Amino acid sequence: MPRCRAAATTDAPHHHSDTPEDTKETMSIYTNTPGAQSILPDEYGELVEKPVRELSLAMQIGTTVETGSTHYRVPLLTSDVTVGAVAEGAEITPSDVKFDEIIVTPAKFAGLTVISREMAEDSSPSAGDQIGRSIARQIANSVDKALLNVLAAPNPSGLASLAGISKVAAPVTYKDLDPLEEALSLSEAAGGNITAWVMDAATALEIAKLKDQANSNRGLLNSDMTAEGRRQILGRPVFVSPYSPADVVYGVSRSELLTIIRNGTKLDVDKSVYFTSDRVAVKGTMRIGFAFPIEAAHVRIQNAAN
Repeated sequence: MPRCRAAATTDAPHHHSDTPEDTKETMSIYTNTPGAQSILPDEYGELVEKPVRELSLAMQIGTTVETGSTHYRVPLLTSDVTVGAVAEGAEITPSDVKFDEIIVTPAKFAGLTVISREMAEDSSPSAGDQIGRSIARQIANSVDKALLNVLAAPNPSGLASLAGISKVAAPVTYKDLDPLEEALSLSEAAGGNITAWVMDAATALEIAKLKDQANSNRGLLNSDMTAEGRRQILGRPVFVSPYSPADVVYGVSRSELLTIIRNGTKLDVDKSVYFTSDRVAVKGTMRIGFAFPIEAAHVRIQNAAN
């Protein structure tokens, strides 16, 4: 199975324009807002990017790649070099390799809040961290929605959009782990290795209730004692997401999911847009996209009910 080698290449911007904001949620915060103290100077993009990396499922289960370019190119090796045994002294016949590529343009995710000038004029790292983390939650949620569902542009295409994803039919009610065993086999046959399972809470609970045999209280799942008892299925961690479709389990191969972050995450403060009400706008923006070099390395386990 041909494998890909991913590397960032610089591609100067040409006819593409910035994508519109995916998330535009506005709220107002004043000095008497519960829990509010003061706010940050107009910098600190790290206050957005760091929490997104911690909160987003896409960052946790994929391979994070950073780029400074508008477009990120992933080369795909579609034809291997021909190799075979040759006699001593015999000529080695050269062969050609063929490449394709995936071009990813990270989409812009953004969050917006409005604060009073009194709060803005008093700097406090703790308040700044709260604002940055609030915007980061909005961005992380939007990114995970895009990863697990089919959303309209300008959202990036995620797992649910993959035409070449491997598929397994699961029964209406799980009786054993056979569908997940099959998923492991399909991923390995495609050159991948499932490193995480993603599902909604109801499906996770259903599988967690499976017992090792009739009239037994011993569950089939094993806990990872190094990660606060996180559940595992067949030695792979389980990630429960509210954005995962019902009755669907995704088996994800980390090396074949690239979560691409474009440099330049910002947390901007604007004192002019709400001038007449003496308020200040705080906006966080971050550009993120996905690439799936070997689509069949990922598996969608679909409940027969759907």
